[in-house]
Amino acid sequence: MHSVNQEEKITVQIACKFDGIELSMSRLKKLVSRLCSRFGVSKATVSIAVVGDGEISKLNKKFLKHDYTTDCLSFDLSEKGSTKLFELVVNWEMACRQATERGHSAEAELALYVTHAVLHNVGFDDSTKAEAEKIHQMEDEILRQEGFGSIYNTNGD
Repeated sequence: MHSVNQEEKITVQIACKFDGIELSMSRLKKLVSRLCSRFGVSKATVSIAVVGDGEISKLNKKFLKHDYTTDCLSFDLSEKGSTKLFELVVNWEMACRQATERGHSAEAELALYVTHAVLHNVGFDDSTKAEAEKIHQMEDEILRQEGFGSIYNTNGD
């Protein structure tokens, strides 16, 4: 478990279920802190679980009644008026497959999943085509600013 406190009182905890993966915990923590700050979240605890297909499939079925694997799940467990509490679950195995298929690093793909999950927790939706387009444009804008490049729309640089 890794954690960091930022000036804005953003605490990011990352639990990784995989050994030997090339993943900069500090870079992901910085990404989450900047996302929170950008969208007006000044006090938060963000927990990120980096898991595989099996575990995320179980959680997807349990919480969303979807019987398949997915890239990320996000939960806002905050109580009204309190410090934000975000729980994110991201799929490292899917990130590796998608990164290979799309021609970028697994870390960049995972950063996309983390960004997508945080954006859901700060009010973005993707249940309609227009909303999905908006969230994906925002993801790429943020990921370009953070040095990952355009990940969702790889031809959008």
